[in-house]
Amino acid sequence: MTNTRNDAARNARMKKALFLAAALGLVAGLALYFTGQEGASRLVWTITVLPVLIALCVDILRSLMRGEVGLDIVAALSMSTALGFGETLAAAVVAVMYTGGNVLESFAEGRARRDMHALLSRVPRMAYRYAAGALEDVPLDDIAPADRLLIRQGDVVPVDGTVASKTAYLDSSALTGESLPVRLACEAEVMSGATNAGEPFDLIAARRASQSTYAGIVRLVEQAQRSKAPMARLADRWSLGFLAVTVVIALAAWGLTGDPIRAVAVLVVATPCPLILAVPVALVAGLSRAARFGVLIKGGGPLEAMARIHTLILDKTGTLTDGRPQIVSIHRSGDASEEDILRYAASLDQASKHPVAQAIVAAAKARGMALSVPSEVTEVAGSGVEGTVDGRKVVVGGNDLVAGRAAQAAEDMPALEAGAVLVAVAIDGRLAGHLVMADPLRLGTASMLAGLREQGVARILLATGDRAAVADHVTEGLDMDGVRAGLTPDQKVLLVLSERQNGPVMMVGDGVNDAPALAAATVGVAMGARGAAASAEAADVVLLVDRVDRLGPGIEIARRSRHIAMESVVVGIGLSVAGMIAAGFGYLTPVQGAVLQEVIDVAVILNALRALRIVPKDGLSPQPSTD
Repeated sequence: MTNTRNDAARNARMKKALFLAAALGLVAGLALYFTGQEGASRLVWTITVLPVLIALCVDILRSLMRGEVGLDIVAALSMSTALGFGETLAAAVVAVMYTGGNVLESFAEGRARRDMHALLSRVPRMAYRYAAGALEDVPLDDIAPADRLLIRQGDVVPVDGTVASKTAYLDSSALTGESLPVRLACEAEVMSGATNAGEPFDLIAARRASQSTYAGIVRLVEQAQRSKAPMARLADRWSLGFLAVTVVIALAAWGLTGDPIRAVAVLVVATPCPLILAVPVALVAGLSRAARFGVLIKGGGPLEAMARIHTLILDKTGTLTDGRPQIVSIHRSGDASEEDILRYAASLDQASKHPVAQAIVAAAKARGMALSVPSEVTEVAGSGVEGTVDGRKVVVGGNDLVAGRAAQAAEDMPALEAGAVLVAVAIDGRLAGHLVMADPLRLGTASMLAGLREQGVARILLATGDRAAVADHVTEGLDMDGVRAGLTPDQKVLLVLSERQNGPVMMVGDGVNDAPALAAATVGVAMGARGAAASAEAADVVLLVDRVDRLGPGIEIARRSRHIAMESVVVGIGLSVAGMIAAGFGYLTPVQGAVLQEVIDVAVILNALRALRIVPKDGLSPQPSTD
């Protein structure tokens, strides 16, 4: 991937250099021409055009070897024939317009790549290994089976292995879709890519990093990207028809009049600048506008594809749901009120870094509760916390821990829905109640799906690695065409590939296990705010804010940007065809044709810039500018 980025940077620098050289050469030649040095100006214009023409011919040969025919052929014909018949000024103008369009496209792609750098930080590269009674920081490639590693709190597990400590508390949501962390006993198997959500623990490596789960997912991503068909530029899809019309008019003008300059004029007017310029301008404007709404689109190709989406596949955890445990209800078992149960639990949990504890604290603060400072706190890793709050003994955690410190009857246990967990709370040795924790559906999901239907999305599916019962519960009442649960990363890829037979597919996810499917989809969308770096790298689109409802504005902006681009193309090409006919009848010289083409260019560019003012209908506000 690094090599790909370096190649793209080199290509962008080359395109910029050619444009600057062409523009300076055009200006320098005009200066010489207006000072009476006509011969010198022609020489300067010829020297200016030749590097552009050579680079263009090389690109054309490479495209033909891949079986592709683009608009570059028309530009090459116009420049070469203009030079051949001495119309060097017209050739120089065409060179500036052509290289300028290439720079615009490179700018759009380069801007998206630069914005991605801050997102790619999750992949583990080093690990702590025990050696001779000490810890050493080693690269992943140096880890061998049977090595003993220290996994600190918050670390991503670097290799597959088994737990060598008494317990380990792991968040595997990025891998499996299980939204809540799980406790693993000694000798339990651990997959690489999971995050340590509890106390530090020791891990015995079972295999090398290159053979572990995370590496396997990365290989799936690379395979999916290689097999993914390239997105054709909108401009290239018009190329054959426009090329045929241009050649017919030019040959007819030359053949019927015997004047080759008329053919040159036709070719100059025919230079597809409305396609070369209007399309990238509209798409760059669309990319910029989408970014204002927190939707980072990595280039014009993905934006075009977003406008034609037929099927939407959504991951569950962190996408359709928030991905973090929340309190959905409070069950009382004694005299304490719901407010007291939450306040005492949250006050004590301030001393814990456990994700469930932090969710309880956040819930209490969201309700405006004033929390007390706990004292004499003892945390049992993966089980719970006990301590003193306002002079009262409080225990918060799993039922096993609380049952050993408080009177608890079986009938006091509330019924659980699929995917929910219980957090017991005891105060002064008596069970006060339970906090029911779950990963609920994001607010506004139903209306978001309805809006996507209105925009032309025909099929909406859920694809998750979580259990079927949890997936069915979360999607109950939603307008979905199917739910696929318990999927592995390769099964998600197969689902995407099967749906692509019906039309363009958009896959939305945030976990490591989603990355291969994102790469295989026509358009992959990653939740970039809290998602895994692997998914952000594999995706074509990244939601920079933690709101899946930004999909709607993103797709709408894509559709309207593409419509504006098409509108600019149709009008521009129509004017160009009219100009070709006029040139064929001798009403335009090559230079006049170049000037007319400039006027057409300005008109279509101004129209294309309307994409900067697109306002989505759903009422969401753009993100504040950071410029």
